[in-house]
Amino acid sequence: MLWLYNIGISFYGLIVSAFSIFNSKAKLFSQGRKNIFDHIEKALDGTKKHIWFHFASLGEFEQGRPLLEKIKELHPQKRIVITFFSPSGYEIRKNYALASGVFYLPLDTAGNAKRFISLINPEMAIFTKYEFWYHYFKTLNDQQIPLYLISGIFRPNQIFFRWYGSFHRRILGFVDHFFVQNTESVNLLKQLQLENVSLSGDTRFDRVAENALSPKKVTLVENGWINNPVFIAGSTWPADERLIAVLIQQQPDWQFIIAPHEIDEAHIHDIEKLIPGAVRYSNLDNGTASRPQTLIIDNIGLLSSLYQYASISYIGGGFGVGIHNTLEAAAFGTPVIFGPKYDKFQEAKDLIALTAARSIETESDLSAAFTHFRENKEAGKIAQKYVNEKTGSTRQILEFIEKQF
Repeated sequence: MLWLYNIGISFYGLIVSAFSIFNSKAKLFSQGRKNIFDHIEKALDGTKKHIWFHFASLGEFEQGRPLLEKIKELHPQKRIVITFFSPSGYEIRKNYALASGVFYLPLDTAGNAKRFISLINPEMAIFTKYEFWYHYFKTLNDQQIPLYLISGIFRPNQIFFRWYGSFHRRILGFVDHFFVQNTESVNLLKQLQLENVSLSGDTRFDRVAENALSPKKVTLVENGWINNPVFIAGSTWPADERLIAVLIQQQPDWQFIIAPHEIDEAHIHDIEKLIPGAVRYSNLDNGTASRPQTLIIDNIGLLSSLYQYASISYIGGGFGVGIHNTLEAAAFGTPVIFGPKYDKFQEAKDLIALTAARSIETESDLSAAFTHFRENKEAGKIAQKYVNEKTGSTRQILEFIEKQF
């Protein structure tokens, strides 16, 4: 099975390289890994120990960030190395101040894993939520370097729990300790005779709760635009935006903020065609005399602060592979609405059960959910209480891994 895995990794690299000719993300993925070992060798002092944090993308970075920052706060002498698999994480956080180095993770081959780990000299490795790389995990295990998975979540339909998943179960065996989000994950791992498991919850709760306590003010929005209740649609895709465009027409007494997941010019232009009169955030202080009903956020980094102004929030992605971050909005005491693809997200299921969220599929569903939350003022308080009661994961994990320092 290992030979098939190795072929798959090599084939993946070739496919991405081919796509890089006409796909910007693939181009960043490929170019970011060129001469990666020379780059690492120049950036780091390999004689010093580092704590290695790996994140698939930006969302996982925000998830693991509370633990990283707490380690640095309590142990400022510790050196941090960060790796990303995806360009969407690396390109935004490549200059992150608390890390000695931020790099793309080289593809998972035996040679890459040994060379990379030799260069960064980790005293421990911390992976967030998922990404299970055979050669990296095995090399860490062979060298007796502790490997922790934090905010992990497992489901019965994953390959680890299928009759044909023996190879992937081997990968799990290299993990020193699993910190997981729910009891289902604990039970699934114990079915595989993996007892090195703690139910610690999700570190994202710590992150979003902290953000909600001291959010950054968005002055242009707060002082120059808001004069009605605000509906915020975050991390949206075209399928979400088509539904929201109808709601905007139905609710002239509300203002709307749309923060699309992709902010390339073509997508922003499509939203402008879909919603006549919408104004880009970048133009809000550039001769916009009126207060437009709809504001399009055409930059990255504002969304987590914008939720503080929402009366109702919509989370995009539910008509694609899955919804984006509901907790950022819920932490500010706003009820949330999202599409049908939410089954992989425990917090979404919890919020629905608590009547603080609704899943929708059609224009009429969205209209009904909007009306419900406009009239039900308690839903947002329930959402915020849920977030606050789930904090504490970072402290629990830190108490465990500090024993290795």
